[in-house]
Amino acid sequence: MTRGGLLQQLIDSFCCLPGVGPKTAQRMAFHVLERDREGGKQLANVLAQAVERIGHCRRCRTLSEDQLCALCANDQRNDSQLCIVESPADIFAIEQATDYRGRYFVLGGRLSPLDGIGPAQIGLPQLADLLAENTVEELILATNPTVEGEATAQYISEMAAGQGVSATRIAHGVPLGGELEYIDGGTLAHAFMGRRKVNNGRNRHE
Repeated sequence: MTRGGLLQQLIDSFCCLPGVGPKTAQRMAFHVLERDREGGKQLANVLAQAVERIGHCRRCRTLSEDQLCALCANDQRNDSQLCIVESPADIFAIEQATDYRGRYFVLGGRLSPLDGIGPAQIGLPQLADLLAENTVEELILATNPTVEGEATAQYISEMAAGQGVSATRIAHGVPLGGELEYIDGGTLAHAFMGRRKVNNGRNRHE
């Protein structure tokens, strides 16, 4: 078997998935070829379409086939609440675990100056434009409870205060260092309901 053969290329391709090493990728490749070729064709077809057609919502930046995602296009959502998350997967987790009915904004990461990730790279100029529309009354900071996530939440809370918007932080029923998409629904629901106001030393009247 040569490194450039189709089988090896298939194995190497599966390795692009998070948490999938060479051995797991090999099992996946063998399963598709030996047990489920029709499923493999379906996977390849849907994956190709998804990569080609799914982009980002122009308002909240989540993954979407349309310019506006289904949540942003839903006029029954509460415009006065805006929840800030790091990834589209976090929206799925919150929607499944809570009764939150407000809007979302997806950062697509978190501030990390050492990695060259600053405010522009996580869409903060676009977020500032949303806040300037004066419809948001509560900014809910649901970034992950990591060092970078906390720093990002603090930065955004100060930005919100400058525009007279109150910021709250979801409670830390979510463990430090955890990722929202992997937290069980009960813990996430408790943390979301217990969100607290962020103390940034400023208020609406300054």
